[in-house]
Amino acid sequence: MPKFIIEREIPGAGRMSADDLRAVSQKSCSVLRSLGPDVQWVESYVTDDKIYCIYIAPTADLVRKHAELGGFPANRISEVKSIIDPASA
Repeated sequence: MPKFIIEREIPGAGRMSADDLRAVSQKSCSVLRSLGPDVQWVESYVTDDKIYCIYIAPTADLVRKHAELGGFPANRISEVKSIIDPASA
């Protein structure tokens, strides 16, 4: 199944409290449950003004629907074509 990276522009994301991040995570999980097992959130990386999320889903449209239902921005959705890491060397 395809993997996607979602870039979410959220000014001040890096200053969000643990409670704020927990609330966002809980909202995301609630929306995921309503969409069914076809879309999975793997993990997210929080930077100063963006959150980068990794999702597994059959289509980018399903990832976009998750963002819409959750009220999250999805400024860019990119399908992962390959993965490399130190073991690839």
